Amino acid sequence: MGEAKKRKVHTAEFKAKVGLEAVRGVKTITEIAQAYSVHPQLVGQWKKEILESAGALFETKRGPKPAEDKSGEDRLYGEIGRLKMENDWLKNSWECESGRAGRLGRRRRRAALEPSVRAGRSATRDSVPAAHRHGAG
Repeated sequence: MGEAKKRKVHTAEFKAKVGLEAVRGVKTITEIAQAYSVHPQLVGQWKKEILESAGALFETKRGPKPAEDKSGEDRLYGEIGRLKMENDWLKNSWECESGRAGRLGRRRRRAALEPSVRAGRSATRDSVPAAHRHGAG
């Protein structure tokens, strides 16, 4: 028995190159087939496939993005702004509590809390007898 010939596998790039040359029509399909060492029937088949799928290349619209994408972008910028404000607030809060802002920062914080603190102190001072307070002897 004779040896079976293996089929030659062509890459997609090669098929496109040969098929596009056939679409151009400068050379005949036979001339193209001889130049690339392929059967003329393959050249005709690749040309047909290119012509049939050419319309699909332009089916997708490439116009401006839909308006909903822009609203999503605005929402994200708003979220970034909100997170930045929270981050700044947390930094300032941490500086006050850690003493980095100095005594002046603690005094300001205490002054903001003072009405509630005073109310709590006055209630405890009134309820604790004078004999039990510090400094009373």
